[in-house]
Amino acid sequence: MLRLRDFAAEKIEPETVARLVRDGQVVRPARGLYQLPDAPVDAAHSLAEAALLVPKGIVCLISALQFHGLTLQMPSAVWMAIERTAWKSNISYPPIRFVRFSGWAMTEGVERYPIQSVKVRLTNPARTIVDCFRYRNKIGLDIAMEGLREGIRRRKCTPDQLWQYAKKARVWTVMRPYVETVVADAA
Repeated sequence: MLRLRDFAAEKIEPETVARLVRDGQVVRPARGLYQLPDAPVDAAHSLAEAALLVPKGIVCLISALQFHGLTLQMPSAVWMAIERTAWKSNISYPPIRFVRFSGWAMTEGVERYPIQSVKVRLTNPARTIVDCFRYRNKIGLDIAMEGLREGIRRRKCTPDQLWQYAKKARVWTVMRPYVETVVADAA
């Protein structure tokens, strides 16, 4: 996957790119995004596309849960966090649902994962679970609970890691009874 500026960096003119698209040698899935026609398309592919289209965005919530294997849910849109004051781009493909983060939420627990040669910024498993509880009214408590159960069961995070992020997000009082129940069930 390449953006038009990647072609420009290699001294390939926009007219040449347009001709490649017309001839079917390159596919344009979204404005400013190009890929080969036989490129593999899977669940992670839309994360890479979204990361290229929203370079300062962070894949989070259900999309991050699904990437880390903590849910069976398949989100209908890529969930992305952007800065509280950032401009929300109008992207038609892939479908993206935006949430607003600020301060520590834009940096802590955010890691880069290589997906189809694109460095995608994603929240780590513990941070993802905490964010799901933080946005439980948008995504549902059942999805947050599923992520918590799977995260503890698969040892992708520890209660201490959850506590660290939940304390900063100010949701520990909400999460505590659920974490205690899941940890007791896992023991």
